[in-house]
Amino acid sequence: MSTSNKMMKAVNVTKKNIKTITVIGGGRIGSGLVQIAAQNAQKVILVETNQELLKKSAEKIIENLTEYAREMYKDKADVKKYIENTMEFVTGTTNPKRAVRETDLVIEAIHEDFDEKRNLFKLIDKSAPEDTIFATTTNSLTIGGFAQKSTRVERFVGIHFFYPVPETKLVEIIKVSITNKNIVDAISAWCKNIGKIPVICNDSAGFIVNRLLLSYITEAIRMMERADASANDIDTAMKLATGSPIGPIQLADYMGHDNILKLIENWRSREPENRLFAPCASQKYLVQRGMLGVKSGQGYYKYNDLKYWVTTFSHRFKNKSDWLRQYQIWKRAAEKRRANN
Repeated sequence: MSTSNKMMKAVNVTKKNIKTITVIGGGRIGSGLVQIAAQNAQKVILVETNQELLKKSAEKIIENLTEYAREMYKDKADVKKYIENTMEFVTGTTNPKRAVRETDLVIEAIHEDFDEKRNLFKLIDKSAPEDTIFATTTNSLTIGGFAQKSTRVERFVGIHFFYPVPETKLVEIIKVSITNKNIVDAISAWCKNIGKIPVICNDSAGFIVNRLLLSYITEAIRMMERADASANDIDTAMKLATGSPIGPIQLADYMGHDNILKLIENWRSREPENRLFAPCASQKYLVQRGMLGVKSGQGYYKYNDLKYWVTTFSHRFKNKSDWLRQYQIWKRAAEKRRANN
């Protein structure tokens, strides 16, 4: 098919065409996408590498749907019915080629590895209809790098969802220079149809949110490194000044310092002269010693000691025995997270 014919196919893609989606990868983002698509009565196919992962993803989706349904219905029968009706829209498979044969939109949601993502798109490219839109949920890699290796360059976009997907309204739609405008419009309409608010940007390092957010976090860490102010005072100042529940340095702990450094490394490869993408010395030090933040129990702050638990969680429990029992559960979970990281 000629280029002009391919472009005509893309032009014909409209909101009403996106009725079936395929999500490849059932992790935090992928399972969240499956959930909101099903909740909005869209047929969705979830692809995982094996049956065990499919089962885990389904269990997570059902768990989230249960919490959601309990807020709407008091009767257990109504909760059960809501979950069953929603899950009727979901199909699971371990065969990615088969999963894309009759789909309008393919969303890749596997882990951040350029070669694995690129190979996945190459694998499914010929199996999907020519007018199917391909999308990646990457938050750090170049969209153009994937699109240029595809036979559907004008029908390739980035769709950056934020965690937790069902609750967070924002979606960044990332386009390259030759992305067809009607494709962007179709994706924007689809996002609105599932209750999201889309913003559109070009394929630049970090897109909108992460580029601004990490610049903010990095400058706060550099202030601390220069001894301009302590971590606690920087966080306190920004919480009070902006109304945010969390300061920039503690936010870095929650994001994970290994994740932040990986993002910065990817962006720096694209813009090597940009000072914003130079890693912070103290952050490199933390990662080298396994102090990754909340998930490991310690970053710039400690998250596995009694003081942190009392400050953060103890107010939820009035009964002393409940308080102690919950602390012990939390402590074991914190130690397990630290061992796994």
